[in-house]
Amino acid sequence: MNHTTINGWVQIALFGAVLILLTRPLGGYMTSVFAGKRTFLSPLLRPLERGIYRICGIDETDDQHWLTYAAAMLIFSFAGFVILYGIQRLQGMLPFNPAGMKAVSPDLSFNTSVSFLTNTNWQSYVPEQTMSYLTEMAGLTVHNFVSAATGIALALGLIRGFARRSAAGIGNFWVDLTRSVLYVLLPIAIVFALIFVWQGCPQNLAAYTHVTTLQGGSQIIAQGPVASQEAIKILGTNGGGFFNTNSAHPFENPTALTNFLQELLMLAIGAALTNVFGRMVGNERQGWAIFAVMFVLFLGGVIPEYAIESHGNPAFAAFHVDQAPSAMQPGGNMEGKEVRFGIADSALFTTTTTDASCGAVNNMHDSLLPLAGAVPMVNMMLGEIIFGGVGSGLYGMLLFVIVAMFVAGLMVGRTPEYLGKKLEAKEVKMAMLAILILPLSILGFTAIATVVPAGLAGIANNGPHGFSEILYAFTSVTGNNGSAFAGLSANTPFYNTTLGLGMFIGRFLMIVPMLAAAGSLAKKKIVPASLGTFPTTSPLFVGLVVGVIIITGGLIYFPAVSLGPIVEHTAMLHHTLY
Repeated sequence: MNHTTINGWVQIALFGAVLILLTRPLGGYMTSVFAGKRTFLSPLLRPLERGIYRICGIDETDDQHWLTYAAAMLIFSFAGFVILYGIQRLQGMLPFNPAGMKAVSPDLSFNTSVSFLTNTNWQSYVPEQTMSYLTEMAGLTVHNFVSAATGIALALGLIRGFARRSAAGIGNFWVDLTRSVLYVLLPIAIVFALIFVWQGCPQNLAAYTHVTTLQGGSQIIAQGPVASQEAIKILGTNGGGFFNTNSAHPFENPTALTNFLQELLMLAIGAALTNVFGRMVGNERQGWAIFAVMFVLFLGGVIPEYAIESHGNPAFAAFHVDQAPSAMQPGGNMEGKEVRFGIADSALFTTTTTDASCGAVNNMHDSLLPLAGAVPMVNMMLGEIIFGGVGSGLYGMLLFVIVAMFVAGLMVGRTPEYLGKKLEAKEVKMAMLAILILPLSILGFTAIATVVPAGLAGIANNGPHGFSEILYAFTSVTGNNGSAFAGLSANTPFYNTTLGLGMFIGRFLMIVPMLAAAGSLAKKKIVPASLGTFPTTSPLFVGLVVGVIIITGGLIYFPAVSLGPIVEHTAMLHHTLY
């Protein structure tokens, strides 16, 4: 029985329409910001921007070589890691700690520092029972801004590689970072933090509230600076919740309006960056072609996700008097869903958050039906390039474009090129190296965790679902997403260490070859288009890139997915549950 509704499909269609309408104006604004042009915020923010450069000794006219750009990013990231680790370890002695939170353990401090540094926001802890207000504000929230800004800066470096001719540099990391925070992330986050407060999110520094329940019991209601954390958690595709239940919690996601806005904010900057790309290379249609690839893959996830969850679990089919059992679970699969949002909004949120490397959740992914659980898993396995994290989605997609154009060149027997830049051995090798780093981490760590006692001790379920819990975890951290099949108990030295390493590999070992490709492309001259030039704004180009992404992902991950969600689905059809 199909329990999808017209209302559910309309909500999904409305979301897609608003995202499309938002892409061009936000992309135009961001293009002006990163080109150093005057915007409506310049009178207020330009003096502050200049002051930051003076204090930090930054020459905003300096054009950095890709190695210098990469070194600046790595140094900044390492410093951020050390500071955040220190804040957690000293938490018990620092102010703004009304709940008396103790110092965070060394292995969890390492895991959390790498997590927020890499824009992953994987949380192996219960936030409202572990982190003080100071740690949330000065540690985690700050990293939500700067890790997102770092992703945007890196995407700009690769865009300049395609846009520039015979250039030695790809921009200035410090300038890109500063402008991303000042002109993009901070203003939008302030506006939406105020909207979230209006809708019911707390924003205070008060101690937790102790109340007596109607049954006479005692309850502690956690609160704090939630709205400000929530806005940048979503906008920066960070995903780390102030509360353990994340965006299913009424203080983080109070209403249907905040739920819709959170879904939209997750993809807004990633979508707008495709327009930035088109404008910077001098042809907006190039940006729309990339957007189309992402949107096709988005639809390929959200449509089956909603349909599968709406059909429900056949093992729970309803029996009626004098009738055969119905084919599916009545009402669809509501297990693990927040009743305020239901199946449609849960399916959209699940797809969006794993397309966007965000990791925020408004439902329990561990409760998804097997094939519905495979959708977010596959979204992340593809490199979270379907709009993706702020910046990381675009540069991940452009790496696949390089591979797709290489394949096209092989098919027609000529040197591949894209936007007038010939794609030679170095660019293709760097692109493939960056892409293959991800499965090395995902499949390698999963293999280890499924055979060692410390890995098996963390799973909550046996059989294929237990395997899926492990596979999902390493897919999530390597893709810098942070969501989880939360049946996995990950706050152990083994998982805190291995998952932390997975986050590091997924972020930095992908970035370096990507920047090397950007530096190589920036040096090249632009070759005029000829009759043999492959058109890169056509449906054929969109189909080619989509096909290369799906084939690459299938060849790498299908065996692993078969051992988890596919086997579990087959067992479920025979009413065997795990």
